[in-house]
Amino acid sequence: METTVETAMRAARPAGRRRQRRPLPVLTALYAVVLLAGCAGDAPSALNPAGTGAARVAGLWWLLFWISMAVFIEVMALLVWALVFRRGTVRVRHGQPLRFVTIAGAGLPFVILVAVYGVGLRDLAALGDGPGPEALTVEVTGHKWWWEVRYPGTSGVTANEIHIPVGERVSVRLRTDDVLHSFWVPQLMPKMDLIAGETRETWLRAERAGSYRGQCAEYCGTQHAHMAFLVVAQPRADFDTWLARLNAPARPPTTEAERRGQQAFLQGSCAACHAIRGTGAHGTAGPDLSNVGSRWSLGAGAAPNNAGHLGGWIANAQTYKPGNAMPPQPVDAAQLPDLIAYLRSLE
Repeated sequence: METTVETAMRAARPAGRRRQRRPLPVLTALYAVVLLAGCAGDAPSALNPAGTGAARVAGLWWLLFWISMAVFIEVMALLVWALVFRRGTVRVRHGQPLRFVTIAGAGLPFVILVAVYGVGLRDLAALGDGPGPEALTVEVTGHKWWWEVRYPGTSGVTANEIHIPVGERVSVRLRTDDVLHSFWVPQLMPKMDLIAGETRETWLRAERAGSYRGQCAEYCGTQHAHMAFLVVAQPRADFDTWLARLNAPARPPTTEAERRGQQAFLQGSCAACHAIRGTGAHGTAGPDLSNVGSRWSLGAGAAPNNAGHLGGWIANAQTYKPGNAMPPQPVDAAQLPDLIAYLRSLE
């Protein structure tokens, strides 16, 4: 009987151990899911550079990452060696620990830090090298909570959307109209703070065509998260066409609904805060709406730019972006579809 009990206990121990180890794979899987949750394919990442400036930032990041991994592996290897192979009494020659600490703990880190510092200085100098006076210039002004975009030498103005030609350095002049903001396009450039009373300068260069999301990277109030913008990089010919269209009067209404919508816009409260080129609306408190129908979003990323959300935004923008400067609009329900049709036609 005693032998049978001992045999049963020995047989039960491995199963118990396996039950104790089951949480480890589960926790590992959960950790991997959480870690990979931030790797969405459409998320702007500084580690997926599409521009010269962002490529330098990504290169420096990867350099620091692999150095850190090498140091981590070395430390773990020494720890395993100390726990497994140095058990018992081992005689150590006089001076051996001191030499090891001096070389591995002081000399090697000093060399690594000096090398990384040198690479960082090189990249800082490259990022600080401006595009030159002949480059295209874009002026960006941060407001609470949207971005005003102008192209010097033209009368056109847009909001929350910057168009640039592919493969060219574009000079960007930054200023804020109120509080501190930070201009950041992770895939194209590092961050640049906008400081009240100052005009900051940086540059953009996209190596491939596409749309790259930017974001205010400095907390600026309750709607800081809804202060996004889009950089659209396109071939030079397409950019020139877009800029000429931006500089021209807004598209006139072509249908009866659009004409009624334009009258509702001009005769209502909208024209007091917004402008539409070629019309009697010259408001400056809010974004210029001359090409609002083609913009990527409403409210600097607060809502998709479609007819349903546009109607909701006109009626009461506070439901989308609480605290913004646009109060609920007293638009008659019969006029709202026409107003939506007119604004959607402005491309």
